[in-house]
This record gives sequence, structure tokens and C-alpha cells, in this order.
Amino acid sequence: MIDIKTIFSIAVRAIKANKMRSILTSLGIIIGVAAVIVMLAIGNGAQISIQNEMKTMGSNLIIVRSGVATSSGARGGHGSQPTMKAADGDAIQEKISAIRLAAPILEETAQIVYGNANWSTGITGTDNRMFEIKDWDLAYGRLFSESDVKNAAKTAILGKTVVNELFGDVDPLGKTIRIKGMPFQVIGVLVGRGQSGMGQDQDDAVFIPISTAQKKVMGTMFPDQVRFIMLQAVDSQSTYTAQDEIKQLLRQRHNLGLNKEDDFVIMNLTQMMEMMENSTRIMTILLGSIASISLLVGGIGIMNIMLVSVTERTREIGIRMAIGAKSWDIRWQFLTESLVLSLIGGLAGVVIGLVGAELVAHFSTLPAKVSIFYVLLPFSFAGLVGLFFGFYPAYKASLLNPINALRYE
Repeated sequence: MIDIKTIFSIAVRAIKANKMRSILTSLGIIIGVAAVIVMLAIGNGAQISIQNEMKTMGSNLIIVRSGVATSSGARGGHGSQPTMKAADGDAIQEKISAIRLAAPILEETAQIVYGNANWSTGITGTDNRMFEIKDWDLAYGRLFSESDVKNAAKTAILGKTVVNELFGDVDPLGKTIRIKGMPFQVIGVLVGRGQSGMGQDQDDAVFIPISTAQKKVMGTMFPDQVRFIMLQAVDSQSTYTAQDEIKQLLRQRHNLGLNKEDDFVIMNLTQMMEMMENSTRIMTILLGSIASISLLVGGIGIMNIMLVSVTERTREIGIRMAIGAKSWDIRWQFLTESLVLSLIGGLAGVVIGLVGAELVAHFSTLPAKVSIFYVLLPFSFAGLVGLFFGFYPAYKASLLNPINALRYE
């Protein structure tokens, strides 16, 4: 019967007897485990950033923009052909069961003024459905009423950044700001959201009723015109099935014949985000695989040193065999030494990797988020490397002839 406690004790003694050599042998494992943890943490952080970005944008999103205008052979960008109307969004929400909400959007940058303070920010004309789609709550105040939208009221809801820049510590609720010289009453302040994944300040925004934006602030070439419509599907899978239905409905509403191109563009943001997540996942696996090469190099170093150790301790092996040790006892002895070396290196690598991930997150723009799985994975792999590369030296030691081993000088 194998005495694990005795074998482990002898292994630790053998490692302590050559401390510097043991440290240098474990160095490859240390570097490998640390590198894998840092690389996986960066990849995991990127995935979490994408998921957070999706949450701030809203879930299950589809954006429908106006199409591309062509004049004398020159083609404009998306939105250069003003074809989308708020009524298109209402029709999509009403007639397509896969779509839960549809919010009209009209945007422009303008200077806003309160007293002696002024600030340039984005003005968004929309309705309450946009806040529901983006799951954006009010810090205090109220949302737009039906009367606000119907009568094109001059009311505004502010983001936190705008409040800080214009009002400081003053309560903005009920105060009057001026947008393009027109007075607007502040009726609400949104909960702060901070920066998006693209580095954009989401709180640097002012929201006004869509009707007010169309008729009084931004003006439109055609009645009810919007820049784009933000749609929310009932679930992520519905975003794919809804695309064809949206296309057919809009072609019908815009009276487009069979030979005419679409005068709108449909963008499935859920699909785009899933593609980004998949790309990030592949990048994480690739980074982890590259870093794992260091573990294999460390394993080769362990095998090399263990072979040297077998040669140095040939006489010791002969003595142990002469007093009754079996081949399996010798084999387990050297396998244990190899495993202990790997696990010690693995533990040191975990500590260095955790510190390294924190430093990367603190001193660079790269996201780095460590999870317990990404710690256990390289540590376990380090143990397997120790067993794999320690097997041949252990096997070689167990095949030694006791008489020849005793004669070895």
C-alpha cells in the first residue's frame, strides 16, 4: 500500500534540498499560469464590457434608419433620404407581434442656456417608449405626458451631466432652460449611467417630446419625419424573424415597387452584439492558448530537471529498492515531486496573475475581470503538466536495476 504522507514528505525534502534549482524549475509554470490568468481576465473583461454596453443600449434592439439618397450619380450616407416617419414605428409596433415597442428618434446638437451658464449637448426628440426600451429610470420628476406630446409642449428631461454643468447643486426641477433661444421647463432628471463602452457620456443629453422637436426645435422637410426608429423585440430570437416582416411592412407603406430599392436600412443590434461577443470569446481562447505555451515550456523544464534528479539520486533509488521499495513506490515518489513543483509554481503564478490583472485594469484602458474559473483552469492545467512531464523521469527511475543502482557513483 502506498504511503502518500511519507511520499509527500520525501518529495518536499528533496525540493527543499535544492531550493534555487526548484525555483528556477518552477519559473516556467509561474510565468505560464500568471500569463494565462491575465490574458483570460482581459478577454473576460471585454465580454463583460460588451454585455454592459448592451444593457445600457437596451435589449433586443432593432434600428430602422432612413435610406441612402442618390442625386446625379452621387450617393449620400444612411439617413440622407428622409423617408422614415414616427407613424412607421407605430405601424410596426401595432402590426408585427414580434415587436414590443417602437420609439421615434430625432437628434441634433445645440447650445442650451440657464442663467449665465451654457452647455453644448445632444438634443433628442422622442417619447416615453425610448426610456422603457433603454430601461432608463428617472431620478426624480416625471416623464412626458400625453398632453406634452400632443401639444408639442416645451418640456425637457435632463441627463445628470447637463444638470451638473448648468445647475450645479441647484434643483433643476421646474426651472426654465433655453434651447435655441426657446424656453423649456425641466420636468425630470434621469438616473446617471456614466460612459458607454465606446467612451460616450450617456448622461450628456437633453430629451424633449418628438412633436416639439419636429415642429419647433429641429424642423423637418416632411411632416412627422424622424431620423430613425428604435425597436425592441419581445426576445433576442424575435429580432431575426422580425426583420423580414419589418421590411415587407415598410415597403408596403412607402409604396415601393418590385424593382425599387429599399428607402430604409434595418440594423439588428442584437446580431451585431452577438457577433462582437463571439469575436471576443474567440480572442479570449486564442490569448489563453498562446499563454498556455509557457506552461508547456515549464513542463519541459520540469522533465529535464527530474531526469537530472534521477541521475543524481541513482544510488538512493538502489538503496530504497534493496530494502523493499517496489517499482511503483519509486514511480510515485518522482511523480509526486514533479506534481509538487508544478503546484507550487501554479500557486505563485495565481498570485502574480491576480496582481497582474489588477494592475492592467488600473493602469490601462484594457478591461480585466478575473473569475474563479479562469483561476482554477490554469492552476489545474499546471498540475496536469507536472504529472505528464514527470511521468517519463518517474518511469525511468522505477526501471533501474537495484544492483547497478547501488554500484553507481
